[in-house]
Amino acid sequence: MTYCVGMVLDKGLVLMSDTRTNSGVDNISVFRKMYRWSVPGQRIITLMTAGNLATTQAVISKLEERSKAPGERQNSLLELPTMFQVAVEVGKLLRETVQQTQAENGGAAASSRFTASIILAGQIAGMEPRLFMIYPEGNFIEASFDTPFFQIGETKYGRPILIRGYDRNMSFEDAVKLLMVSFDSTLKANLSVGMPLDLMVIERDRFEPLHERRIESDDRYYVAISTSWSNALRNAFHSLPDYTFYQQAE
Repeated sequence: MTYCVGMVLDKGLVLMSDTRTNSGVDNISVFRKMYRWSVPGQRIITLMTAGNLATTQAVISKLEERSKAPGERQNSLLELPTMFQVAVEVGKLLRETVQQTQAENGGAAASSRFTASIILAGQIAGMEPRLFMIYPEGNFIEASFDTPFFQIGETKYGRPILIRGYDRNMSFEDAVKLLMVSFDSTLKANLSVGMPLDLMVIERDRFEPLHERRIESDDRYYVAISTSWSNALRNAFHSLPDYTFYQQAE
């Protein structure tokens, strides 16, 4: 399984993904699920993927035209004029890939085996940073003031802290801290999501990552966040009013 989060702030975009893939409990691998393309001063586009690994890798290969010789490749993501049209193109390729793979592997009987979903984030010069979630059917939705972040994969464990802690005006540093708590909660609850984590911070009008790094399981800051959050939850629990089996007098 997978866990990826994309978040819109006034300052730009913050993205994080895990890297674990598994086929059963005894076949676990590490694969990157975050992909970036950029043209300095013009655009930056990032995808995060969840679902069938072969499906998502096929979509990325088609976007980069890897079937052609290097000199003949032409990545359409670097030429489309708007982020909306980028979302349309990615959705089209995802839908076609899913449908083709399903048709070649049992048709309707394979309808749930080869699906995938994608978070698309980026900015093109002269336009706002934008964030989309693209479904296996190729349709998509865009983040807004009411829905300022998207999750794909194992979403339920890390969602409560995002809802409680998110603030559109928060700093990039606080957004990274919030995402680390969200991922730590997910890793604690689900073995199919695992380290290392990939992090990217995209500042408005910068068109290259402000900050990009891989977070390993022994990362000092991540370990400090995990330990501090666990201790804070225990302290908060013990500070709650005690329950009694006996009715107290009014």
